[in-house]
Amino acid sequence: MFKKDQDIFNILLEAISEGVIIVDKDQHIVEFNSFAQDIFGYTKGEIVERALHLLIPSKYHATHFNYIERFIERGKRRKIGSGVDVYGLKKDGTIFPAEVELNPFYIYNKTYIMVLVKDISEKKKTEKTLMLKSRALESASNGIVITDALQQDNPIIYFNAAFQKLTGYETKEILNNNCRFLQGNDNNQKPLKKLRKAVKKGESCQVILRNYKKDGTLFWNDLYVMPITNNEGIVTNFIGIQNDVTKRMEIEEERQHLATIFDESLNEIFVFDAKSLKFLNANYGAQKNIGYALEELINMTPLDVKLYNDEADFRKITNTLLHNREEKLKFETVNKRKDGSTYPAEVHLQLSYLGEKEVFVAFIIDISERINYTTKLEKKVEERTKQLEIALNKEKELNELKTKFLSLVSHEFKTPLSGILTSSQLLSKYTLSEQQEKRDKHIKTITDKVHYLNNILNDFLSFEKLESGKVNYKLTHFKLSKVLNEVVYNANMLLKEGQQINYPINVDELTIFQDEKIVELVLSNLLYNAINYSPEHKPIEIEVEQNSKNTIFKIKDQGIGIPAKDQKHVFERYFRAENVVNTQQGTGIGLNIVKNNLENLGGEISFVSEENKGTIFTVIIPNQATL
Repeated sequence: MFKKDQDIFNILLEAISEGVIIVDKDQHIVEFNSFAQDIFGYTKGEIVERALHLLIPSKYHATHFNYIERFIERGKRRKIGSGVDVYGLKKDGTIFPAEVELNPFYIYNKTYIMVLVKDISEKKKTEKTLMLKSRALESASNGIVITDALQQDNPIIYFNAAFQKLTGYETKEILNNNCRFLQGNDNNQKPLKKLRKAVKKGESCQVILRNYKKDGTLFWNDLYVMPITNNEGIVTNFIGIQNDVTKRMEIEEERQHLATIFDESLNEIFVFDAKSLKFLNANYGAQKNIGYALEELINMTPLDVKLYNDEADFRKITNTLLHNREEKLKFETVNKRKDGSTYPAEVHLQLSYLGEKEVFVAFIIDISERINYTTKLEKKVEERTKQLEIALNKEKELNELKTKFLSLVSHEFKTPLSGILTSSQLLSKYTLSEQQEKRDKHIKTITDKVHYLNNILNDFLSFEKLESGKVNYKLTHFKLSKVLNEVVYNANMLLKEGQQINYPINVDELTIFQDEKIVELVLSNLLYNAINYSPEHKPIEIEVEQNSKNTIFKIKDQGIGIPAKDQKHVFERYFRAENVVNTQQGTGIGLNIVKNNLENLGGEISFVSEENKGTIFTVIIPNQATL
């Protein structure tokens, strides 16, 4: 091929520190330098005159052949795989990532291609390692920053997502700035001197600082700073690891506060060992009232101050605390001071732990004044008793109402909760894929019961607001279609088998100025009742009309209807018709809430009903509400 220039050409091939493969226009190998031999594992004698695709994984053969054909036509030098990975195939079957460059040239009127190949396996491993480390930094729960110690003012050159989430600052506010922006104006903290000294010396340091988020919120930052040095020992960067310890500091402050209360409280507080009964600690109030210093008390027991007269009896009652039969004990006794005087005391005793040691904590209240004023208090009690008797009748009436209410709540909550419990227990038994239908059935039961409970809670909340006069109506312009879509969407989840809701026509452009949430509450209540009191396979219709003054809604069902004798009571609180009281769930306050809200907004509600044929509720509400 190269004739007399062959020796020179071979020298040049070996001088190139990359794998060099020369192929002809038919993609047959004509030259193969030693670097290529090292990369692919073939000797020159094994590979020359063989097809180039021998060095390419089989799944890339077709793509590669077409690519080379197009390259020969264009005749321009280029790298293969811009934006995609390229792979080579070694003699032993190993596939490796490679960088490949194609260089066309012509000699003796023949076209050749010089293929330059680099095995970049190690480069890819390094890139993967760097990527994993980068992702580890980004996924760390601690805030991490890296600064450039070789630049003036040690600016931040990297931060992870946790740091940004912790501080709330934007990227442009963090990068290329010193970390001191976290201090705000609070830059005279004592730990800052330690930090600045460590940074100046290029040393590691750990401090707890008061830092501030972008919105001004204080957080306690447990900061660990570590220097990074180069081969010459020069500090090039600092890594700062931020840990929000605000909760820990708050707990510590609370602990210190409680310790202060313990020490400064004027009530007597004693701590003594559960086994030896020896005092371990006593606060200032205890020492002052009883007359003993702590140094004296630690050699004494509660029996020495007459907290209890008999040790056997005392251990008997404390055993009830040790064996968890009681959480705390309360009794009265007579304590004896160091000077021999006594005073009546009320003792509150409970078990606690000092590390792993069981201890008793006694809170002692001097009840001298309480006893002295007993007679006076008894007289006051007698006077107050007469006042209470006057209020008893009103309270009795209120209690009867509460009893009725609680009975109603207990019944209405117990039934759906039992259904939810039963379905959730049965769900755990249906684990096979062919039992999905059974699982779906119980999931629907749970969903229906949860919706029912939610409706009850909404009724109770609305009822409470109406009773307390706390209803604040919010009037806005809104499209009726928006409310209807929401109401129908939620109601569809409660439909029985074969039921359907016939959506009103020509409502897209209808608007009113009313309280949107109240209109939604009214329609939801009526629609849910229609579903609940209608049998399966029966439609429910919604009709809407609007004139210049009012909007009229009609909810029609083909349900069980309302008995004629009960119709006059339908809007009374807690009333339920006799044909549903024992067969259908309900609170009896929904329609009362609907009626009161409508009347407050200038509207009205009425109905016609025939037992076992159905009911039509009609709601008339002004297009323009006036309060």
